Amino acid sequence: MAYAKPFPLAAPQQKVAAQPVFGPDLAVRLICPECRDPNPNIVEEFGSGDLVCGNCGLVLGDRIVDTRSEWRTFANDEGDDPSRVGAASDPLMEGIEQLDTVISFRDGGSGIARELQRASSRSVNARSERNILGAFRDISSWCDQFSLPKTISDIAKQLYKRADEEKLLRGKPMESVIAACIFIACRQAHVPRTFREICNLTHVPKKLLGQCYKALEQAFNLSPGASTTHTAASPQTGPENLLVRYCNHLDLPPNVQAICGDIIIAARQHGIADGRSPVSIAGGAIYFTCHLLGINKSVRDISAVAGVSESTIKLVYRLYYAEKEKLVKKKWIEEGKARFERLPFDATK
Repeated sequence: MAYAKPFPLAAPQQKVAAQPVFGPDLAVRLICPECRDPNPNIVEEFGSGDLVCGNCGLVLGDRIVDTRSEWRTFANDEGDDPSRVGAASDPLMEGIEQLDTVISFRDGGSGIARELQRASSRSVNARSERNILGAFRDISSWCDQFSLPKTISDIAKQLYKRADEEKLLRGKPMESVIAACIFIACRQAHVPRTFREICNLTHVPKKLLGQCYKALEQAFNLSPGASTTHTAASPQTGPENLLVRYCNHLDLPPNVQAICGDIIIAARQHGIADGRSPVSIAGGAIYFTCHLLGINKSVRDISAVAGVSESTIKLVYRLYYAEKEKLVKKKWIEEGKARFERLPFDATK
């Protein structure tokens, strides 16, 4: 089965003449030349590997491969719970040998097994294949540490394999390329992570991560929310997308996230705190909303979760406080949820 190549290279659009499309003729049917029955009864004899007509017994083909699942066990003790032979093929490992030879460690303490394993690994796997397998293991490990779903891990693996095939980041450390792939996979799966969070996870310098990210973005014409087969324009990750994780880490009530999201959207419409990073806006908006609703949450706790300094959060708070009438809805005041008296004029409180 042929899979569409993920992450195609960005190329200038050119007018190409339409090529004729060829496909299988589904109107063709296999019938027996002896019976010529319009409704043939063709039987596959997997035991003998023959294709036989069920009416007259004429052999129409031989050496038929049995494609069914083989439920057998080759253990020394035959049990009642057979296991399927072989694992399912992995599309990410296409073109790489997926059948391994495992050598037992039991050699009587002579050390022959270790030498055989080294010789087998050098002879069977090429260096590029070993690098890809090692990168796939690191991606899976880091995604598990970051509690990211398997979908993001698969997207990052596809992107890394395409970058390795096109030789886009020669000379760059493997850790930085993996970090950039995980960052892009998070953006495409709408599970945003900041540069600082990826750097803390992978211990890759922010400058090196940015270089690898820019190279991959330009090569594959990537954008947030684009699929692996085609790209599509999508807005940048906004601060409202970061509120879910921040509010969960701060153990805030559910209504805080909804009100805080409305405040951020209203601030963007009025041009308040424009130019600030999404992380800073999210932290400042949470601090503003907590005071507005009368929830006791210190700026130090918000700073630790958002990963920005306390002064940056207070600066965004001052900008929101100066335009609080434009940000707070009247129905919040009428319902008693919000009160302007709760907002301190000095953000250092």
